[in-house]
Amino acid sequence: MRRRVFRRTVGDRRPDAAGTPSDGAGAPPAPDAVGAPGCLTLRGVGVTVAAPTGEERTLLHLTSLRITEHRVALIGSNGQGKTTLLRCIARLTAPTTGTVEVDGDASVAAARERIGFVFADTAAQLIMPTVGEDIELSLRRLQLGRRERAERADALLSRAGLEGFGPRSVHELSGGERQLVALTGVLATQPSWVLADEPTAALDLVNRHRVVRALADAPAHVLVATHDLDLAADCDRVLWVHDGRVVADGKPAALIERYRACAAGERPWPDVDVEPGVDTAEAAGSMSSMGGAGA
Repeated sequence: MRRRVFRRTVGDRRPDAAGTPSDGAGAPPAPDAVGAPGCLTLRGVGVTVAAPTGEERTLLHLTSLRITEHRVALIGSNGQGKTTLLRCIARLTAPTTGTVEVDGDASVAAARERIGFVFADTAAQLIMPTVGEDIELSLRRLQLGRRERAERADALLSRAGLEGFGPRSVHELSGGERQLVALTGVLATQPSWVLADEPTAALDLVNRHRVVRALADAPAHVLVATHDLDLAADCDRVLWVHDGRVVADGKPAALIERYRACAAGERPWPDVDVEPGVDTAEAAGSMSSMGGAGA
């Protein structure tokens, strides 16, 4: 089993209009967006699977997105498609339709080369017996000597607040410690993009701060699916995923306020920018009148 990880590309593009969708989930991205480093581009991406009844079930409706911001959060209820969207981008789940481009390259090899994925279940990620060996496994990709790998693994663990953890068994770690080790292993390979699925779930306050700090300090672009609205609020852009669609897209403060109000029953749930029966690619025209193509 190999961890999906990659080289570093640094880029930072901030949202352009408060409370309005960015150039996101509606219309296919403009041609001038193609090929730029630090850019994820989804073009009509959808996922359908066969249900036990033999009928098709849609996990992700047609979605077109361009992501260039340094920190982006996916929010929404459980089972609404956040993880499916992340897995499609990382090519861990093959899209039924559409294409995903990572820095302008639509190949599976590019996704595996440039994207690091932090799983919600760290048991799927920590595969070596000890913490140090697991970090060193990631570092093999950089073609370092054995001694240099060991020294760099120790340095990375110390930076993550895990000094002296190298010899420890991965099975002896707490949930927060496992999450930090998994994230450290991904960051060790210097990816262009880090995709993290619920990285702060069930963590104590100390380990949550460590994980959040590691994500904030990462030179890579970060796309995180989370119920941690404080984490989402510190991002540059937020996408609200509901029923397999990106139903709202904008700056964190305004969108999270809407989301909280809906969750409290103060507004309709969900308070969407796209009607439930409309695929995001079809909604481009109406969304563009709101300040950007998004859904």
